[in-house]
Amino acid sequence: MTPAPSSSSAPPQKLMRLALGGAVFLTILSGGLFYAATVQYGAQPTADVVKVEVGDKTCNPNHLSVPAGRQTFEIFNASSRPIEWEILQGVMVVEERENIAPGFRQTLTATLAPGEYRMTCGLLSNPPGNMVVTPTAASDASGDAVPSLKAFIAPLSEYKVYVTLQASAFERKAAALAEAVASGDLNKARDAYQATRLPYKQIEAIGGRFADLQSRLDVAALYLEKHEQDPAFTGFHRIEYGLYEQNSLDGLQDVARHLSEDAAALKQRLREAKLSPDYLASSASLLARRIADGRVDTGEDLYAHSDLVDFAANLVGMQKMAALLAPAMTGDALPAAQQLQARIEALSALLDSFKTGDAYPDYTSIKADERAKIKSAFNDLANAFEAAGDALGRVAA
Repeated sequence: MTPAPSSSSAPPQKLMRLALGGAVFLTILSGGLFYAATVQYGAQPTADVVKVEVGDKTCNPNHLSVPAGRQTFEIFNASSRPIEWEILQGVMVVEERENIAPGFRQTLTATLAPGEYRMTCGLLSNPPGNMVVTPTAASDASGDAVPSLKAFIAPLSEYKVYVTLQASAFERKAAALAEAVASGDLNKARDAYQATRLPYKQIEAIGGRFADLQSRLDVAALYLEKHEQDPAFTGFHRIEYGLYEQNSLDGLQDVARHLSEDAAALKQRLREAKLSPDYLASSASLLARRIADGRVDTGEDLYAHSDLVDFAANLVGMQKMAALLAPAMTGDALPAAQQLQARIEALSALLDSFKTGDAYPDYTSIKADERAKIKSAFNDLANAFEAAGDALGRVAA
């Protein structure tokens, strides 16, 4: 049994209020991202979609040009392994699909701003593809319309403080994990591992969009050519593999040290981040869908089996995002805020139903029908955050 994340892990309200004055955001990362997913085995693609076939080593086509605006992509896994497919702009994840099984198709829809993007093509070691998004009359007009963020200055500032404090906690606990690994005490290292994972999971919706850091901090062996033996298998799951599968600290000192360094780098990135209301909503939606599609069925924590703790910590972070944005969602946006709150409460109640006291059970004890309920609840939450993002755009306009 693993203790559930406590609300006490959130930063003290007094400290947050004191820090608000220096944490005002501006809008960046244009183009709100919205998602609609389907999964089919061997089915033929419909019209008006951009079709991408992912083989063992590359995407086909490997170079795309699409007009700005809402675009639907259909990804077919022609390789022999499960894959992920991502749209990246710089180091930021714009949209993604995880755990696409061989022979299956998945679709995603994203609203893309003009610019240059990259595509991951299966294994993380494969060369990326390129995508150019060209301007349109509609995108030019949209770029000229700068929304007012007056209603969101306070909630965005408070969220920045929350993220910064959680990132600081992650940095401290990662350093403590490195020390525990170096001490040679396996049980101490296991305790430190679980404590380090909680603050990271609470800010994963934002922190997980830095693709370069994410691929070092939380990469799954599934997406690496040599699985657990791949040199790129590092970060949390490499430590988890040693602690819980191999029951050994051998080879973990350097991994834990690098995790601590990456935690510090993430903290700095988040301090410098400029966020907008629709970006928060799209980030939460992306994470909720990532969990539903890629983590619930098979589990992510394949060695520690502490997935329910991860899910609960993710939900704590998403609850924070929703709670801070809700007061500004009035008028026509109110139904979206109410629906979002209802979905959060439903998922929270579902996760709580698995607890014994304050602890969650091993994820291997969660049956297929129970996992299906968790998956559905995360999909519902993703849809609710999408609707909230659309409503937030109307409020800010």
